[in-house]
Amino acid sequence: MTSRSGTIRVGISGWAYAEWRGSFYPKGLRHSAELAYASREVGSIEINGTHYSLQHPDSFRRWYEETPDHFIFAVKGSRFITHAQQWRDIATPLANFFASGVLRLDEKLGPFLWQFPPRFRFDPKRLEDFFSLLPCDSEAAAELAAHHDHRLAGRVWTRTERRRPLWHAIEIRHKSFLDPDFAALLRRHQIALVFADSVEWPYAEDVTADFVYLRLHGSEELYASGYSDQALDWWAARIARWAQGREPDDPRLIAPEQKPAARGARDVFVYFDNTAKIRAPADARSLISKLRSFTPSRPVM
Repeated sequence: MTSRSGTIRVGISGWAYAEWRGSFYPKGLRHSAELAYASREVGSIEINGTHYSLQHPDSFRRWYEETPDHFIFAVKGSRFITHAQQWRDIATPLANFFASGVLRLDEKLGPFLWQFPPRFRFDPKRLEDFFSLLPCDSEAAAELAAHHDHRLAGRVWTRTERRRPLWHAIEIRHKSFLDPDFAALLRRHQIALVFADSVEWPYAEDVTADFVYLRLHGSEELYASGYSDQALDWWAARIARWAQGREPDDPRLIAPEQKPAARGARDVFVYFDNTAKIRAPADARSLISKLRSFTPSRPVM
């Protein structure tokens, strides 16, 4: 996988929240128009629904059509695979996931986010098997999708218009993953470690792929607390360094000895998941503004 353009994208996790209506969303805005509105305020959005159930190919195409050119979606991986099966016997569930329509996002398809449950501990063999199954491009995903089962009868999408690289990111929630072997495994498969700012889960900043994926959950109260102006300045400075292919001066690393050398520009994806109390959209807007002053020569969306 190679870096595309070094673009920084700042977004939100999901878009359908009742608390946002009349505040972030203008009063009277139709619920069906919320994605169109949100996608013109931020550069990317995580699709939450894919985590909880298989979606329909028509839904992905509608989301594609409602969003502007150059918009990017991140897609949350199925919790049936990560939480229920915990990576055991997942070949068919993974095929079903990729056959559910994600490829209908075409060039708007961005990283896949795979969240690990808090109880799951680092298991090198199980993760090696899982990572080996993940498709690295859209043609491989279409080939995998062709092995779907009867659960998707009548609502299947197993083709791609052209070959595009696919990106995968892993969010950990157990301290056993703070292991150099885990960082090495991610790097070998070119899978990004999610830098997840949270009051509950382990945090590390090892760059293990050619893109960076951040999730800001709220540093004081999970999913709720906002970020101060000073905190957003701090994040903007770090994000600018990662986008430039460098590291912050004080990175929090699992494996300092594996720290990559400075390289070309990286794409950076940042998502505010402090969606309660209407903080995420405001924080995303503020960070976009700050990043444009930190990185005037680099695209910020």
